[in-house]
Amino acid sequence: MPTLNETTAHILIVDDDRRIRSLLQKFLAEQGYRASIAADARQARQKLEALEFDLIVLDVMMPSETGLELTQDLRARANNVPILLLTALADVDHRIEGLQTGADDYLPKPFEPRELLLRIKNILRRQAAMPVPNVEVPEEVSFGTCIFKLELGELTNNGEHIPLTTRESDLMRHFATHAGQIVRREDLTQDDETISERAIDVQINRLRRKIETDPHAPRYLQTVRGAGYILRVDEIVRS
Repeated sequence: MPTLNETTAHILIVDDDRRIRSLLQKFLAEQGYRASIAADARQARQKLEALEFDLIVLDVMMPSETGLELTQDLRARANNVPILLLTALADVDHRIEGLQTGADDYLPKPFEPRELLLRIKNILRRQAAMPVPNVEVPEEVSFGTCIFKLELGELTNNGEHIPLTTRESDLMRHFATHAGQIVRREDLTQDDETISERAIDVQINRLRRKIETDPHAPRYLQTVRGAGYILRVDEIVRS
């Protein structure tokens, strides 16, 4: 079985059929993905509140709240996690309805696992290839009790100066410049070929110890499964 880590894409499987949930979880794990399961929309929301996911594989025909209703609600709440709908209702009207609610793709049941895998790969590939808009370099960003001033490369936490190495300061500038956007791991190494992706991971962990209350469950400098990292800030100050 492939080795999984925190940058491995994380997929949430939502289906009221226990057998299908288990089979899909095992299949996706064998294909190199992290897979979590939920039996209904309520459990799915609990998972989404606790963890970050790169994709939801969502059954349409569920009791209490359908997959279409859950999709519509997530989109109304500005949750843009990609959604692949699964359903035994394969006619065109149902496919159109699913896409109109904000789903990214639609796969009729029964399906070949290889087709499911191909559609998942295509969705994740499109997500990773989304263009990052040009952003103006801010003067400073704040998140929680931390403030980072880009020109000085200065980080404070509760007003206390937090020393940074030159590389840590460069990383913070990059994240702050692209605050709220996904920064790929390879983008953090391309300016210096002597820096490995493993070294980036070590530096990220060091930064988290300086800015996070719980570095093992980061709130601000987060990992985006299968894509890279993102700095979530509370305020951006521009000059």
